[in-house]
This record gives sequence, structure tokens and C-alpha cells, in this order.
Amino acid sequence: MIRVSALYRFARFEDPDAFRDPLLACARAAGVKGTLLLASEGINGTIAGSPAALDAVIAHIRALPGCAALSLKHGWAEAMPFHRLKVKVKREIVTMGVTVDPLTDAGTYVPPLEWNTLIADPETLVIDTRNDYEVAVGTFAGAVDPKTAGFADFPAWFRDNRDTLMAGKRRVAMFCTGGIRCEKSTAFLKAEGVEQVHHLDGGILRYLEEVPAAESAWKGECFVFDQRVAVGHGLTLGTHVLCFACRMPVSAADRASNDYVEGVSCPACIRTRSSTERAGYAERHRQERLATARGETHVGRAFDVE
Repeated sequence: MIRVSALYRFARFEDPDAFRDPLLACARAAGVKGTLLLASEGINGTIAGSPAALDAVIAHIRALPGCAALSLKHGWAEAMPFHRLKVKVKREIVTMGVTVDPLTDAGTYVPPLEWNTLIADPETLVIDTRNDYEVAVGTFAGAVDPKTAGFADFPAWFRDNRDTLMAGKRRVAMFCTGGIRCEKSTAFLKAEGVEQVHHLDGGILRYLEEVPAAESAWKGECFVFDQRVAVGHGLTLGTHVLCFACRMPVSAADRASNDYVEGVSCPACIRTRSSTERAGYAERHRQERLATARGETHVGRAFDVE
């Protein structure tokens, strides 16, 4: 089994470029694959490898300035979910497009075991900060879905809908997969003048790990950016698969549709891809099956996430 570790930490990196090459060398030496993003605001990424290999890279990251309290989520995959290693320096570790400071301005962290009480209060506005296709896989009962295609769309959505959203509400509670987007979102809302802002500590993944299913307010599964595609309570493997034509999650119901052809199309992309493109996907899928029969991993099955 391969361990998959999602990590992030908001920190002050005066020269993130100086950290790139040593981190890349450490990860290469350990045989780790995946993507790590560095920026002046910290580090974010998902990597995979043996437990010992990941421990070595994580120890290196914890030694970076301000990263001792690195946020980590671990999962498992039957095969390596990435086919390459990338360490990049970017403007933001999660792209919002609005300058905020989560280090000093983030909202109040709410432990998973206290989350249900907070979101059950009718004076709490609950917002899912994830992308529309993630929300479609699962979300908290009663949460507002911004229906955004990307996180950079969130600020404009909130500004355009603020008056309606905040009517009759005293506080805002936000959540995302692992915590990074909702942490940054709380800093944004506070910059917009919203005083009582909260976010789920550790994100949905920690909630599903710590809160028993019988007591859960979560509905559905949680989309994850690796080969597992989605997980349920206890972080058990979910029922969704990935469409390798459009990279969207496909439910069991969608797989029963005539629009679903494994490796070629799904209901989300059947009308947006040409016959030529679908023929290319079909050939790629054939090559993947041949590679699997030879005991190899075809690059078309790699799950690289930016």
C-alpha cells in the first residue's frame, strides 16, 4: 500500500525560491511523487510514497520557517497515484486572487466534535468553499453551495450575494476538504468586515475521521484529489470513480447512464467532447488496459493535482 499525505501550512517565506531545490532533492531522494507548491504565504501539496519516505519529506518541511505545526491528512492507495514529482513556486499556495493574511486574520477554528452544534444554529450561515463538482459528491446538510468553478471565484460570489446571504445571520461557518481553502476564506470575510467567522479545523477529512457516522451531519461522500476519488466516514473508500476524459467524479448512478463509457465519456462531458476526442480517449484507455495486463502503470492513470 502507498501512503498519500495532503499537507499545508500558512507561513512567512521571504524567499520561497530558496526552499525549492533542497525540498525537491529531498523528495527525489526519498522516492516520493506528487505536487508541492511554495509561495510567500507557505506550502501546500499532496505527495505519495512509502511511510518512511513521506516521513523524511515531512520532517524536511517541518524544519522550514513556521512549519513545525504542519497540517497533515493521511490516506492510502493500492498503487502510486502520481507518476511524477513537481515542486513549484507560485504566487499563492491556493489561488484566491485577493490578498489576505490567514496567519493573523483567520477565523475561529472549530473542532469536528463541536461542528454540528455550530451549524445547527439557525443564526449561523454555513458555506461550502469548494468547487461545484466537489459539492455535488457530498456536503453538510443545509450548507450554501456557491456553485463556483474555482476558488478564485469565491470573493466575487460573496461580494455579489453578501446582503442576501447575511440576512438574519450572526455568524458564518465555512468548510473545505482539508482546511486550507476555508482558512483563507475566513481571512477574506474578516477583511470584508464580517466579525464572527468560523471554520472547520482539519476540514471535512478530519470530521469524517473523528465524528461517528451515526452522529454525522455530512451527506454523501467527500471528493479527494487523488486516486481514491472520494471517501466516506472513517475515510473508507467511496463509490465514485474518475472520468479520465474530463477528470470529474462519476457516481454509481452516472455510471448506469448510456453517456458513461469507461475511460471515454461521462454525463458531465459527453456533449462537450468531439467524436475525435472520444476516439483518442478510447485508444488511451486501450493502452492503459494493456499496461495493466503487463503489470505497469500507464501515465494516463496518473492523478497530478495543481
